[in-house]
Amino acid sequence: TLGTQTDYRDGEAQTDPYSPEYIVRGSSVPEILALATLTWGRGLPAGQATMEIIDRIREKRAWEAALPPMDSPSNVAKRLKMMEAMERKEWAYREEEIDKLQKAQMEVFKKLLQRREEDQNELDAMRLYNHWKNHQKAKEQKMRKIQHDCALMLRKLIAKRKNCMGKLERRDIIKEYNDFSSPAYAPLSRIGFFPDNNSDYYSVQNFYLNTFAGLCELEKSVGYSVDLIKIKAPKPKRTVTKTGYIKRAGRLDAVLAQVHQ
Repeated sequence: TLGTQTDYRDGEAQTDPYSPEYIVRGSSVPEILALATLTWGRGLPAGQATMEIIDRIREKRAWEAALPPMDSPSNVAKRLKMMEAMERKEWAYREEEIDKLQKAQMEVFKKLLQRREEDQNELDAMRLYNHWKNHQKAKEQKMRKIQHDCALMLRKLIAKRKNCMGKLERRDIIKEYNDFSSPAYAPLSRIGFFPDNNSDYYSVQNFYLNTFAGLCELEKSVGYSVDLIKIKAPKPKRTVTKTGYIKRAGRLDAVLAQVHQ
């Protein structure tokens, strides 16, 4: 019920059809020899254009058979007239073929030019978009800088307006202690205060924690239940479900253990 297909099937290994050698006996010329120039991939299998060529070859053979013999001046003149008409017909057919070929080439050129124009338009649109994007980014950066400078200048103007007359303000102790960002809570080092110098001022010096005798006395004062350490062993994680499926975490643990080993 199953079908298989190999990588090397008959269709891919097929060569050109075999054409055996032939011998023409007598003065007869078989019609098939007129198509000896057609090979597989170049005219075969026959399409519409190839069938038209075959019909033209047949018409030409029939025309050659219908030519009058050159045994009298009238037949020679008639033969020349028929050959001139055939030559004009051949030239007209050739001109028609050239026109068809030129039209096909023009269509191909039009498609290529249209495709190139579309690609160029797409490239130009992308370049314009990138250019516009860079200008927008520069514009936003400039606007942010202007807004930052504006806010800075406004803060400076507000600070100058508070003391526009140049008068000295008295210290408001209640206001300073209500504001946790004031120098009362966070003095500045530029005015001579270094809070890190007295960092051990608030450290607790405990006799029971800093000395060995204090630790021994502390152990005697506490009960036995405090010294008893109760540690429960963690339960192993279940990495296998009830249906026998190994969870993803279990697979990762196994891979990590293998890599660690």
